[in-house]
Amino acid sequence: MFLDAMGLILADNNKIFLGELSKPRALAAIPFGGRYRIIDYMLSCMVNSGIKSVGILTLNKYKSLMDHLGTGASWDLDRKNFGLHILPPYVNSESTSTEDGEEMAGLLDFIRSNRTEFVVMANSNIVINTTFNDFVNVHIQSGADMSVMYNRDGTKYGNPNFIFETDKKRIITDVLFNPEKSSSNRCCIGVITLRRTLLIDLISEMMSHGDRNFGIASLLKKYDTLKIRAYEYKGLVLRINNIQTYFNASMQLLDDRVREDLFWKGSPVYTKVKDEAPTLYYEACDVKNALVSDGCRIMGKVSNSILFRGVTVSKNSAVRNSVIMQDVHISDNCVLDNVILDKNAVIRPGTQLVGHKDYPVVIDKGAIV
Repeated sequence: MFLDAMGLILADNNKIFLGELSKPRALAAIPFGGRYRIIDYMLSCMVNSGIKSVGILTLNKYKSLMDHLGTGASWDLDRKNFGLHILPPYVNSESTSTEDGEEMAGLLDFIRSNRTEFVVMANSNIVINTTFNDFVNVHIQSGADMSVMYNRDGTKYGNPNFIFETDKKRIITDVLFNPEKSSSNRCCIGVITLRRTLLIDLISEMMSHGDRNFGIASLLKKYDTLKIRAYEYKGLVLRINNIQTYFNASMQLLDDRVREDLFWKGSPVYTKVKDEAPTLYYEACDVKNALVSDGCRIMGKVSNSILFRGVTVSKNSAVRNSVIMQDVHISDNCVLDNVILDKNAVIRPGTQLVGHKDYPVVIDKGAIV
């Protein structure tokens, strides 16, 4: 299967802040789902669609993202031709500032050097498992300048949020950005497709006007001059716009139906391969309704929680309704409820951390509590 399109994923979004989780890393590199990063889902969608060239547009804090993606081998993108390209901010030799919009020059060079006819461009705050072949084919048949995917979520996930108004032919007639209320529930998923030559023209126009706010939102604002068609997606979509939606999306993975839709019904979700031993469950442990990755050591109680690789839950400790990331050490006699622990955190003996399902306690990377 081959799709005559290149992929472009926006690794950052300055409208989305996940507190302590997004301080040391780009949005796309935030861990999600036990062994994955958020970008794994969208990148896997593109690879499973037959896209052979993918660019990852970064703004800052992209070290974790580069460490995770590497050469792209885990996604079969370590190729002599095309493959995976990480596009950091571009600064020319005459200036160390990006105030004149030159940071988009590297992106423009990458798009121009490609030879595919279409571009599939996506935000990285969406967890989804689909392919884009039908999306692109319907776009070609429609004769539209651009097509955008949406579902019927409306405004329930908060901002950033783009709501469409369309005519009978699904051509967008109005776009509402972050509305409090709307008569339409057509909510942008954050995936668009258009001809590569048109995207080059649009980026060149933005650069000539000194407009540095490149993204799907800026392209959707062209609905009054371009023919933009809406394409409805009816599958599972998990949106991550803030800490609350991240936590809720993580907890949804404990639902068998959600896991089936995300991992079993669709195509494979690829990620960086790590060789870990199986999890060690000690005799006195008690584990219920938990998603546990490889390499963990569990001596205490775990319920309704997600444990990433290498987590240690020591004796007489209880972890409930929590997301525990890679290589966290939870000492003896601790109680954690509605908590998100970032990588390499250490919880000292006897510590109690209790949050609320709408306001979980978040402990940053490498913290000792």
